[in-house]
Amino acid sequence: MNATSLHSDSGAPPHAHSRATRAKAIAAITLGNGLEFFDFTVYSFFASTIGALYFPVHGALNQLMLAVGSFGVGFIVRPLGGVFIGAFADRAGRKAAMTLTLWLMALGSALIAFAPTYAQIGLFAPALILLARLIQGFAVGGEVGASTSLLLEYADDRTRGFYGSWQFVSQGLNAVCGALIGVALSTALTPSALESWGWRVPFVLGMLVAPVGVYIRRHLDETLVHAQPAESTAAEDIARPLREIFTRHRVALVAGVVTTIGGTAANYIVLFYMSTYAIRILGLPVSVGMSAALVAALVTAVCSPFAGWLSDRVGRKWVFGVSRVLLIAAIYPAFMLIHAMPTVGMVLAVVAVLGALVAFTAVPNIVMLPELFPQSIRVTGMSIVYCVGVSIFGGFAQFFATWLIKLLGNPLAPAWYLIGCGAVSLLALPLIREPAGRPLD
Repeated sequence: MNATSLHSDSGAPPHAHSRATRAKAIAAITLGNGLEFFDFTVYSFFASTIGALYFPVHGALNQLMLAVGSFGVGFIVRPLGGVFIGAFADRAGRKAAMTLTLWLMALGSALIAFAPTYAQIGLFAPALILLARLIQGFAVGGEVGASTSLLLEYADDRTRGFYGSWQFVSQGLNAVCGALIGVALSTALTPSALESWGWRVPFVLGMLVAPVGVYIRRHLDETLVHAQPAESTAAEDIARPLREIFTRHRVALVAGVVTTIGGTAANYIVLFYMSTYAIRILGLPVSVGMSAALVAALVTAVCSPFAGWLSDRVGRKWVFGVSRVLLIAAIYPAFMLIHAMPTVGMVLAVVAVLGALVAFTAVPNIVMLPELFPQSIRVTGMSIVYCVGVSIFGGFAQFFATWLIKLLGNPLAPAWYLIGCGAVSLLALPLIREPAGRPLD
């Protein structure tokens, strides 16, 4: 495969295009990762329902643990997806990899949408849910690296933070869409209708988004410019970037994983678990829990471009470090407030503040990851770093939080989980050279 075949017919460098063209490209690039967060949002909202229908163990808290545990299972295969799809993206191009991940995401959504319940087919029911989460986790493992790398490769040296921030904007906006649909369904339907079929509707919608995303992405310019040996095998395509990453980029690998730990734990707790916490721990109505997630996602989406812009001006490390320290300082008082005053207004105010802090700490973090690696191994490197950090500390954040509450008998236990992850993530910051303003390649 030669380098010329990896470009669109226009032949122009992506950042030379008009503002309207670049805006369309940002929307197309971020669609797939946004779809992931749409599915994650509605899965989190209906975790209690899914737990009751597919994991009929004794005790509501045990059902919830199994439901959020199945949510986390998809993260186990993320590093595997990152390696295989990342290597594919570093050889065949970013567009081809992102098309593959969209179809895999649609397949996972379809399995969840149409899976019979435990009462209908017994143990095959939870097995189908687990299979769907594994497929989606494998897909997202490659999607995040490919789409984020493409965003940065579309930008110039002064705008990479802003461009990369739209990855997080898409996550927030799609979480907002999931929250709105969840609120609408919980309001319009009776509890029996919601449990019977209503919870499946968002997953059907998520399944239908994939063909639209493939159609939109067809006009994107490919940014991969290096040529791979025509005689190389699939095994060599995977082994080459792995060998280079683990020999020449070990420090970047370790630093990237460690920095990701704090941001991803905060992201999944604030954007997803807080709604479940409000419902199951604080005893608030389902509509309040969904509204809390809606506010958190909306604030995150609004703040993310500003966080990216600021990181272009003053540096990724400065924005990352200051905001993460502030988040560590705020998280325990935040849980104390909503536990002492479990009112609608207090919960929404707390998640709004935390959502803003999550945006300012997560955006420079996710932008720094592809900047750690050269173009020839960028998707593979970023995918491994991101997926390893997210797989353990993000995907199972809800499970760990629920387990800690049960183990310690303390409803404030999730705060300690976030504090620990955030503190550890700051240790790797001195290992990273400030990438803002420097040439990407």
